[in-house]
Amino acid sequence: MSAIRPEVAREEPAPPLWEQAVTVVIIILLTGALVGPILAPTQEETPVLRLMWLPVYGATLGLVLLRLDKLWRIWPAALILLIMVIHAYASKYWSIDPGVTTRRTIAFALSSLFALYLGARFRGPHLPRVMMIACLLMGLGSLAMVFGNPTVGIHQYENAGLWRGLWYEKNQMGLVMVSGVIAAAANLASSDTRRVSLSMILSWATVGTCSLLVLATQSKTSLLCLILGVGIVIGFWAMRKGGAAFTVVCVWLGVVIGALIVYLVITEPAVILKALGKDPSLTGRTDIWAALMRKVAERPWTGFGYQAFWGRTSVPAEWIRIETQWPVPSAHNGWIDLLVQLGWPGAVLVGGTMALVFFTLLFRVGGAGGREGYFSLAYFVVFLLLSLSESVLMTNANLPWTLLVAALARGFLPEPEADRHVAAAALDRRADEGYLTRPRIAANYGHGPLRRSLPVRRRARA
Repeated sequence: MSAIRPEVAREEPAPPLWEQAVTVVIIILLTGALVGPILAPTQEETPVLRLMWLPVYGATLGLVLLRLDKLWRIWPAALILLIMVIHAYASKYWSIDPGVTTRRTIAFALSSLFALYLGARFRGPHLPRVMMIACLLMGLGSLAMVFGNPTVGIHQYENAGLWRGLWYEKNQMGLVMVSGVIAAAANLASSDTRRVSLSMILSWATVGTCSLLVLATQSKTSLLCLILGVGIVIGFWAMRKGGAAFTVVCVWLGVVIGALIVYLVITEPAVILKALGKDPSLTGRTDIWAALMRKVAERPWTGFGYQAFWGRTSVPAEWIRIETQWPVPSAHNGWIDLLVQLGWPGAVLVGGTMALVFFTLLFRVGGAGGREGYFSLAYFVVFLLLSLSESVLMTNANLPWTLLVAALARGFLPEPEADRHVAAAALDRRADEGYLTRPRIAANYGHGPLRRSLPVRRRARA
């Protein structure tokens, strides 16, 4: 039986334009583009910012109710998110700031609900396409801000001269633009490149615009994520086009290179960091991590409450700032940040969920993965890297976590009908003859009727 190729699967129609437009707006708001720097320039939660999210939450609930026929199929992913929400909400009973924990849990539940909708509704190549359009709009807006209002679009004091576009700081813009480049590369990998189309033009425009903005941030983390994510898309696309022998060679090289990188990270981490232009102490982050792990030891099973540790009036956070001698805004490590919020149970829950996402994506890489241009798998690897340096785990109103939950939802979606029956169709072209044998007459020969070289005439009776 021949392998199932992604090209033969039936592609579901794209959502209507109004639904795509609403989704693009919500994605842009999840990144904090422009709204944060204008409504909350000091990066503190304000009443105006809370009111601004009410229409977004209303639109999310409307989309979910409208597409319940799509979302019921991903009930295992919804159950996993429900357990996370319950755990986060329960932490208010031991939180050092119960009010913040309650509000952030509600926001986390609604943003995760949108992520489930995004993964279930935008199937196949439609997810990277809608991401690509959103990131292209944000990229063009960032260029307009850089050249039209440089006091907002360019850092003026710290990191002076580096571009930050529509966001508070350069790393935020870099990570959003990385997702745009990966989405555009995935769209090109899943499209027919033999003919020029509007989708192809937009893809190359997104690659150029977003790559330029990543370089303008001079963020080594963003550049590494860009190379890693696009490299995975190109690698799987090349294996699909190159055949079995080329696939074996690529897998062998990937294993060897991966093992070498892991060996260097374990034995010579300073060499890797210096090669990336980083201080071996990660600009003081190792001191933050050591201080935070001492706080984790105080509450290893409960943590200090969901999203409550880094509050302005938080006493434990103030001790961290005094010990490290600088105003630490976060742990700069998703796993340690999760530990101080929800303890080891929260970290184990999220770690198990990420393992589940990885194995479901790997299992579907030959079917659904190929149809979406390997976007989910590439972004999962990027997210895993981000979690080691940024607080992106179980966050509300956050694009990286939204895309991870969307990938989780897609892992539970059933394969399209064409994929499940393409093998049976290859055995017999007519579905109603799947269990019948063909007549063994020459006129019904499978490669066409048998033609005689000379006509046969009946002999007339005397």
